[in-house]
Amino acid sequence: MLRASVRALLLVLLASTVPVGPLAAQASVDASASPSSELRSDVDSVARGVLDDTGVPSASVAVVRGGRIVITTAYGSASLDPKRDATPDMRYAIGSITKQFTAAAVLLLQEEGKLSLDDPVSRWFPDLTRSDEVTLREILSHTSGYQDFWPQDYVPPMMLDSIDPLEVVRRWAGKPLDFEPGTRWQYSNTNFVLAGLIVQKVSGRSFFDFVRSRILEPLGLESATDFDRLASGATDATGYLRYALGPLRPAPDAGSGWMLGAGELSMTAEDLARWDISLIDESLLKPSSYDELEREVRLNNGAGTGYGLGVDVQMRNGHFMVSHSGEVSGFTAQNLVFPEDSAAVVVLTNQDAAPASGAIARGVMTLLFPAADAEAAAHTARARRIFEGLQDGRIDRSLFTDDANAYFSEQALEDFRSSLGPLGEPRRFVETGSSERGGMTGRSYLAYFPDRVLRVWTYSMPAGTLEQYQVAPTG
Repeated sequence: MLRASVRALLLVLLASTVPVGPLAAQASVDASASPSSELRSDVDSVARGVLDDTGVPSASVAVVRGGRIVITTAYGSASLDPKRDATPDMRYAIGSITKQFTAAAVLLLQEEGKLSLDDPVSRWFPDLTRSDEVTLREILSHTSGYQDFWPQDYVPPMMLDSIDPLEVVRRWAGKPLDFEPGTRWQYSNTNFVLAGLIVQKVSGRSFFDFVRSRILEPLGLESATDFDRLASGATDATGYLRYALGPLRPAPDAGSGWMLGAGELSMTAEDLARWDISLIDESLLKPSSYDELEREVRLNNGAGTGYGLGVDVQMRNGHFMVSHSGEVSGFTAQNLVFPEDSAAVVVLTNQDAAPASGAIARGVMTLLFPAADAEAAAHTARARRIFEGLQDGRIDRSLFTDDANAYFSEQALEDFRSSLGPLGEPRRFVETGSSERGGMTGRSYLAYFPDRVLRVWTYSMPAGTLEQYQVAPTG
């Protein structure tokens, strides 16, 4: 657990079609960097549409542009019984997004000369499996071989009871390695519980106390708290789960001691956005430490992992992105940072094993970085014309291959017309990415309406005719 969708930012299949009812949006904005009304409206459309499609009860969203927080907003219900509307000042558990704070804590200690990323784990825990061969760097990059203690997207019975984090490490890092150190990438929460314990041993303080005094307080992240040990307060969001397509139900609380450096933090979306600004500005650590944090770790054979230290790192539609998702019982989260563009997107939601946080974040990312080149604009304009034609139940069959024309039967055209026509004209229609497959070029789009967002994806032949044109809800 602890990540809603490990290493994935793609939109996924709907978790549910249960409506969440009226959505209340509240926002506070840095007036000196105020977003356009169009951006604000489009963020609303993305969030409202995804919550409607997935049935997730609420989302708290923060957007950074130009190195400043320009939007903080919340939608839906932070609690169902008693009913409380979500507000931007409510805390949500951020799950595995905690891991980048853990990596930063280790890097601070390295700056002080108290440890090195290349130190063996045996320096602190000589009794763990092959700890003289596993390095701290491998712990922070998920290349250690230590087995994950929590791969499930639910809370198993053993985790309802409290535990000493040292016992977590002894049980799972005391097993035979899943692979030779440095030869594979495999996500493991055990790694970061171990990293949290190392921070405690080196600093002589509890993990949270160290993070609070050296990271949270210097950056003014006043809302952040230890979700692992402190119960949610009356002003925090309540976590929920859903069995298949059933009703939302309160999620169980895991016992204390399981999370530590793997996922113990809770905070507001605005404070997480402040953390993102510190990554953009490199205001907390030395430049060399940020290089370590955001550099892709390579395996012993030279293959890339797409992961730095506690963060995913990749190029996304031409933009360097540092990201991570998070999941603990009752909550999922997504954090996207674009250091070279001085931008970030934070989405916190209060249902576990649900796609909403990733879908909203991806939609907002598209608003910040729409496709701009002339060829992409031409393809987008054609895709939009086809969409608007389908709203009237018609297509220009010369644009499509024989296969696609067979797909667009009279029944299909009628279904497109009856379901898309009532939505009216799209407010925005933007490309979100392209790829190659089967000798064709695939392109994906988002169509924005006042109360929802739809995704559109196509395949075109080398000659330009379309082999596929599909439309579905986001989420």
